[in-house]
Amino acid sequence: MGLMSIDMNSDLGESFGVWRMGDDASVLAFVSSANVACGYHAGDPSTMRHTVELCARAGVSIGAHVSYPDLIGFGRRNMACTPDEVYDYCLYQIGALSAFCRAQGVGLRHVKPHGALYNQAAKDEKLAEAAARAVKDAGDGIILVGLAGSKLAAAARDAGVKFASEAFADRAYLKDGSLMPRSRSGAVIHDAEIAARRAVQIATTGTITADDGTDIRLEPDTICLHGDTEEAVRMAAAVKRALDLAGVEVRPL
Repeated sequence: MGLMSIDMNSDLGESFGVWRMGDDASVLAFVSSANVACGYHAGDPSTMRHTVELCARAGVSIGAHVSYPDLIGFGRRNMACTPDEVYDYCLYQIGALSAFCRAQGVGLRHVKPHGALYNQAAKDEKLAEAAARAVKDAGDGIILVGLAGSKLAAAARDAGVKFASEAFADRAYLKDGSLMPRSRSGAVIHDAEIAARRAVQIATTGTITADDGTDIRLEPDTICLHGDTEEAVRMAAAVKRALDLAGVEVRPL
């Protein structure tokens, strides 16, 4: 029996300074949660405030998209950070976005690591523990979002933090359940209809098909669509439409 509802999230607020990334206002019409960049891989204070305002108006749940301090590399380069550094980086970014949420009278619902931090913490128990501890210390009831079946799930449980398993409609998977490295051809899916079909598979069967044809069991709570691609709005619309037709309700965590 398929899932009757699922969260649909997107990475937003990734503009900074005079540089503009994505059409956040349009994407917000289709998703139920937003992961807002907190200045380390993208975003800046003004963009954070503006994105929180957009989310509040759209009724979209807000999460902190925390990263290694790697603005030039968009947070996608592995860094040799200690667990204490990861804790500090996460808590710092969560605190900054929490302040903007409070100013708008809305809550911070979740925290999702970004890029290299997401992938490294998925496999490294100590980094996962550091991220979970930061979420625990940032406030009550905040949900940690991470790769389904990863070290982050166990770390959240041990820290007493709620965990939401995440699957990706627009990323290719390897048979071990990890995301295909972006350096490989086909790692990012740009066809909106293919992403829509994958989203329906994820939501109704709890599985996704890996690059070798293996079906991986994910049992996800949320589906991610990246907001930094040219087709982001078209893809978000296609995925939302496909989920609606499949009888899957899109709602926040």
